[in-house]
Order: sequence, then structure tokens, then C-alpha cells
Amino acid sequence: MTEQPSKRGYRIFAIIWIGQLVSLIGSALTTFSLSIWILRQTDNVTSYTVAIVLASLPGTLLAPFAGALVDRWSRRLVMIGSDIAPAIITLTVAWLLSQDNLQLWHVYIGVVVGSIAQTFQWPAYMASITLLVPKEQYGRVNGMLQFGGAAITIAAPALAGMLLSFMSLASVLMIDFATFLFAVFTLAMVRIPRPPVSAEGQRAKGSIWQEVGFAWGYIRQRKGLFNLLMFFAVLNLAASVTGVALMPMVLGFASEAGVGIIMSMVGIGMLIGGGIMSVTGGPKKKIYGVLGAGAMYFICFVMIGLRPSIWLVGAGVILLYAVVPIMNASSQAIWMAKVEPDLQGRVFSMRRMIAQFTVPIGDFSAGPLADKVFNPLLLAGGPLAATVGKVIGIGPGRGIGLMYLVLAIVPALAALWGFLNPRVRNVETELPDFSSAPPPSREAEEDEEEDTVTTDAAAAKA
Repeated sequence: MTEQPSKRGYRIFAIIWIGQLVSLIGSALTTFSLSIWILRQTDNVTSYTVAIVLASLPGTLLAPFAGALVDRWSRRLVMIGSDIAPAIITLTVAWLLSQDNLQLWHVYIGVVVGSIAQTFQWPAYMASITLLVPKEQYGRVNGMLQFGGAAITIAAPALAGMLLSFMSLASVLMIDFATFLFAVFTLAMVRIPRPPVSAEGQRAKGSIWQEVGFAWGYIRQRKGLFNLLMFFAVLNLAASVTGVALMPMVLGFASEAGVGIIMSMVGIGMLIGGGIMSVTGGPKKKIYGVLGAGAMYFICFVMIGLRPSIWLVGAGVILLYAVVPIMNASSQAIWMAKVEPDLQGRVFSMRRMIAQFTVPIGDFSAGPLADKVFNPLLLAGGPLAATVGKVIGIGPGRGIGLMYLVLAIVPALAALWGFLNPRVRNVETELPDFSSAPPPSREAEEDEEEDTVTTDAAAAKA
């Protein structure tokens, strides 16, 4: 009896997923440990902030070009290279530590290399999934990705702290190096098929600049997908402002231990949401998972901002971060089904840049909005202390609570707009499925398959 291709493709995905999950655990250990090292060495929050910026900015700027190159190259080899490069950096940093020669600028270089590697890794990883699993499993496998990320969020800081209590930072880095090798080993065990060249992909061929421009035009021409990105851009703006302000708000009425409890609930919520998606695959109509989760942001923001209560804020945080994996996995499943596999690298990278361009704006705005606008309103004797303050309380951090309540209207309006917009609401039915080709057979391996040109109709039917 021969093995069903779908089962074989799913098994290949599972091998890759396990390898990348182990590698991400190692990377999270290094990130946490080096963050502690930076703060202890410099006693300077600005130095730590620079590392955070360097971890995201290079990748954001290079994302469209990385995606175009991913579509040109073997996705498996891209993922292997994206593991090897940071592995070499990690090994170098460990050696410098052992020689007592590690400097802050060494760490910064490593952070930049890691950011660039991740910029190539993510589109190659995401674009490979559509070649390995059938369409009906997209929600489930994306739930697995979200579940793994949540587990790392919860476990990595505690594990890193425990390891650092009885071993050196260099030893922790060597553990990370070993996880990179494990990820490379799992990728070496499998083959990822080459995507067939679609008619759109044939038209998209050209210089790197032309292919980047094509990705932008591809999204703009599909109003449903472009409007969906606008929904996420608006949601990300509100989420980034409130996310940065969460810890200062809680610290205004609770102890450091209370802050720790609330922050741990972020990971717990993500674990719950990721688990739900992994088991159920999410709603049959994935756009309901996206817009419904966006609407839940309104309720969660109100719960978090309404009263200075650990229990109420904690419940809001768990619920908020439980719907995040459902929303993200549902969105990813839509894009996997609507974008031709040979275009997914560049289109997914452009999509990510568009949806997240508001995040830096929100991050930079959070501090001034809290300190200069909202907090003064609800201090004792403040302009709103005798009115709004009677409902939500006064004192340190209560202005941020008011900011949560005000910004709650943003996701509510965004979700309402999405439900009322026929292009967004019907994106799954108005756009044909291009990526529902069967998973790989033994005759369609990465190193054996010749590129073929398909028509749009054939790709949609497959």
C-alpha cells in the first residue's frame, strides 16, 4: 500500500516544524540572556533599546527584497542558510565571551545578522507550507506555529534564568548553537518541492526591483487582500500603543510580582489560542476568525482599562492574547490559499511590511501619549479626576487605563468596517484559490522537478 501524498507532506512539515521550534527555543534563550548581559554591562536602558530596534528595523527594510529572492531560490536551502548564519554568530559570541573580549558592538552586529536571517527565514518557511499540506489543513498548521510561539514565550525566560543560575552565558549560547545544528539536520532530512511557475509568476520575472514592485502591484490589484492589510495596519497601531503601555499601567497599582503575573498571562493566552487553532483548525470561513478576533479587541481593551484590578486586567490580557493566534492563523490561511506558491515569498514579505508599518509609530507614540496626554488627566486634582476618575480610578497609571478605553474604539470600528466591506467580508469567495495543489509526491522533489508554467485556471483548480 502506498502512502498518501497528503500524509507524507504533513509529515515533512512536522519534521521542519519540530526543528524550527527547537531552534527558536535556543534563540529565545540567547535573546533573554544577552538582554540581561546588556543591561548589566551598560546599566543603560538606551543600549537595550538600540538592540531591540536593530532586531527589527533591518528586517523590515529588507523584507520585500528578501521575499523576491526567496521565490528565486530553493526555499529549503534558504532556511538552512538562515539557520547557519546566526549559528556562526552565536558561536563567535560564545568564543568572545570565553576570552572575556565581548563588546556591545559585537552583540549589535549579531542582532543585525539575526534580523536579516529571520527576514529570509520567515517567507521561505511560510511559502513552503502550501507545498506540503492540503488547503484544509492551513488553519491547523498555522495554529501549530502560533502554539509553538506561545510555548516559547512562556518557557524561555524561566528556562534561561534557571540555566544562568548554574552555568555561564557562553554555555547557554552553546546550547543555542546546538539547536541551530538540530534545525539544519531536520531540513537536510527532507525535500521541499519547487512550486510550479504560474502565469502571474511568469509575468513577474525581471530584475529584483521589478519583482518587488510586482509584489506591491499584486496586492493592490486584489482589493480584498489589500483592505485586509489595512485592517491589520489599523489594529497593529492600537495594539502597539497599548502593548507598550501595559506594564507601566499595571505597575501603577500593583507590585512587581503583580506585573510579573500579568505579563505571564500574555503567554498563557497565546498558548490557549494556539491550542484551539491546532486542534480545530479555526472557523470554516477564516475571515470570521480574523474580524471576530478584531472585534474581541474592543472587549479586551475595555476589560484591561476599566478598573485597577489584577483579576480584571489579567482576564482581559488572557482573552486578548488568546484571540491573537486565532486571528493570525486565520489570516495566514487566507493568504496561503489566495497567492500562487511561486509568488508567496515576495508577496508575503510585502504583506508583512504593509501590515506592520504602523507598529513603530505606535511604539514611539505610547510614551508621549501616556506621559503627556492621558496620565495627567487622572492624577489627583487632574482635569478628569472628579468625573471619569470616579469610574475608572485616579492615580499613577490610570491615565493609561483611560487610553485603553479610548483606543478600544479603534479595533471596534476596524472590525465593523471589515464586516461591512464586501471586498474583505467575501475575500475567500471572490478570489480564487491558487495554492490548493496537492502536496508533494515522490516524483516531485525539490532536486528533481522541472519548473512548469500553468494557467490561472489550472492553478485555481489544482
